[in-house]
Amino acid sequence: MEVLDGGDKIPKGSMGVWKLAWPSILTNLFYATSSIVAIKVVGGLGPDAIAAAVTGQRVTFILQAILTGVLAGSTALIARHWGAKDKLEAGIFFTRTVQLVIFLSIISAFLIWQFAEPLVRFFGLKNQALIYSSDYLKAVAPFYIAFGCGMALITALRAVGDVKTPLFIGVIMNLFAIFFMMVFVNGWLGFPEYGVIGAALGNGLSFVIGAALLIVFWLSNQLSVRYSTIFDLDLDRVKEIFKVGLPAALEQVIFQLGITAFLILVAYYGTEAYAAYGIGVQILSFSFVIGFGFSIAGATLVGQHLGAKNKNQAKRAGWGAMRLSIVSMTFFGVIIATFAEPLARFMIDNDEVVRLTVIFIWLLGSMQPLMAIEFSIGGALRGAGDTKTPLAITLTCLLFIRVFLALIFFLLDASIEIIFSTLLADYIVKGFLYVSRFRSDKWMNVLKIKEADQQP
Repeated sequence: MEVLDGGDKIPKGSMGVWKLAWPSILTNLFYATSSIVAIKVVGGLGPDAIAAAVTGQRVTFILQAILTGVLAGSTALIARHWGAKDKLEAGIFFTRTVQLVIFLSIISAFLIWQFAEPLVRFFGLKNQALIYSSDYLKAVAPFYIAFGCGMALITALRAVGDVKTPLFIGVIMNLFAIFFMMVFVNGWLGFPEYGVIGAALGNGLSFVIGAALLIVFWLSNQLSVRYSTIFDLDLDRVKEIFKVGLPAALEQVIFQLGITAFLILVAYYGTEAYAAYGIGVQILSFSFVIGFGFSIAGATLVGQHLGAKNKNQAKRAGWGAMRLSIVSMTFFGVIIATFAEPLARFMIDNDEVVRLTVIFIWLLGSMQPLMAIEFSIGGALRGAGDTKTPLAITLTCLLFIRVFLALIFFLLDASIEIIFSTLLADYIVKGFLYVSRFRSDKWMNVLKIKEADQQP
């Protein structure tokens, strides 16, 4: 059985972007639904339990973001070799990607488990929210090894244009995640009522199931990229992945540090404000994942077209991803903003949390066109191997604009609504910088691929 409908032709134009984007969008919609369910399931336990779920998801997002940064190097290198029809070299980089990410995931899982409570304290949570959040992280941390392995395989598959296998795996994972969370949190089917920890266990088991399925497909050569032994140590290729991906990883570290700093400021306004931020982000994530789908498609196509030495098609792929992303994210942003209050009240029955969530959704929902530019053009640049530009833009806009402005307003005793509004300045400047860089065409010549001269 061949899981991917393979083929050597690289999709072109907006239709090519859409062909690669829609399975990724559906996959990520399932992930967003699972995250929403995690908050909804513990919502009956109160704001402290929601704060724990939000914190647990935030730490997972941090790990995911850092690994995504490292994997930007894999995407660029695998896609470039695949576009040049060097499938053997692409397959070797595929395996080295898995090696690197498993190593990083083991270290991350241990550190998060060992330092769960100090990590939660860093978020500014106290009392029962601190206890719930620490317990959540200790429960989910061991599963991060499977999480990282699954991420590596899915990212590498997308780099060669296989977006259907990740969709298949994503559907299965999230159905199991929702089932296990509801069972463990509520104590169904004879299981103890684990409460907040049940949400962590449910998510963790879904990570294991997804990784196991991918490994079985890979080892049995049912993927478009053939298995190359994982037991060979190939530092040269690992270093090459890390070299290209390091700026993207640093970008994600800075991004997560900036978001965390912003969350700490929000936490000073109380658990209700903290919960509102988390709920608002989760609701709007249904729009975000659309942009992420176009980011994946743009990165893959730009990398493959540059590998095939077709710079014109690479540029068309980037612009096409941007246009489709703007239209789609704006459409969903308007719908979500229109129904912000009933959506927020569905998540929690707390008037203050609902009020703040609605305000947050209105503010960030209005930025969906600019967020679409960041997702799509940022993905295109990373797919070309230009990982330093997104790093510079993130550093400039997130830390020096959003967090700096929020800190000034905080010191001036501004309301939480004003703190939320600093998001607007961040995305306005980002949109301008990303478009300017992509128009320059300099990103096309950043990554130089050596001819393969090593034996696997």
